[in-house]
Amino acid sequence: MPSMRRVPVDGSGDDPTQDDSPPEPQSCDCPFLEAEDWHEVESDWSDIVFIERKVPTVLGVPLKFGALRGSLSAQAVAAGATIPEDAMMLLGEGRIRRRVMVEVEFEGDPAGDAFSRPGGIAFTRLVSAPWGKIKEGHEATVEAAVERYGRKPDTMWLWYLTCGICSGERDFETLFVAHYKEAPDSVSDAR
Repeated sequence: MPSMRRVPVDGSGDDPTQDDSPPEPQSCDCPFLEAEDWHEVESDWSDIVFIERKVPTVLGVPLKFGALRGSLSAQAVAAGATIPEDAMMLLGEGRIRRRVMVEVEFEGDPAGDAFSRPGGIAFTRLVSAPWGKIKEGHEATVEAAVERYGRKPDTMWLWYLTCGICSGERDFETLFVAHYKEAPDSVSDAR
């Protein structure tokens, strides 16, 4: 009786034609922000344009979040806008419905209800916000904004900067944005 050769189910074995090298690490295209440019920094939003949509959420997380950026980007391009490299994708507040905005570049004034120009100023903080720590990051940003400007922000936004691939190694970097529609009086004192 001839001897039988056993080959493991996973396909590894002594087959010389098989590549036993380790798999390539997965990569992502998540934006990387420099802390000196974004942490506790004030930005003028008078010329920034967003395309936005209200979306249903489950426990605050937008449904089909991965596809949302693509559909908003396609809608913006169809309207004549361009999406800048590493465009901001901001999530508004809410547990059942949230506003989601993607930064766009537009020649002239954008037409349509889907586009907005928030104006005012934004105070940003770049922090580590792993699961369960988002609320703490939000509250700390509101406190820092109130201390700096003397009143609560008109709107709070957050930008998840990492995906499932890079979250651990980048310590769940998140940008919190305190937006003021009009510059508070104390802005000139804070500069």
